Amino acid sequence: MEEERDFVVFTDDDGNDFELDILFYFEHENKEYAVLIDAEGEECDCEDEDCCHDTDVYIMQVVVNEADDTEEFISPADEDMEKLIEIVQAKFDEDDECGCGCGECGSECEHK
Repeated sequence: MEEERDFVVFTDDDGNDFELDILFYFEHENKEYAVLIDAEGEECDCEDEDCCHDTDVYIMQVVVNEADDTEEFISPADEDMEKLIEIVQAKFDEDDECGCGCGECGSECEHK
């Protein structure tokens, strides 16, 4: 059964739309954040431990507009980024139980 995914559409400086996939939300210092990746990024199917297929990961602060019932995604303050990166890295490390790097460890990990 495929898990329902949450996507957000952004517009770059040139007016081009692109989708980011929300991996997860987390809270830090009473603020909500989302971790996103490129929804149309290349799927890596190589079996090389030192895979060269990097995935860009974005950390965005989520600001809820309760009047409109909408979410706005904004860049976090520069001074918060180091701590936010540590939190996200710890979450990825926690999810990678067997050390394979797939990010899907647990009952569905094909590398176990």
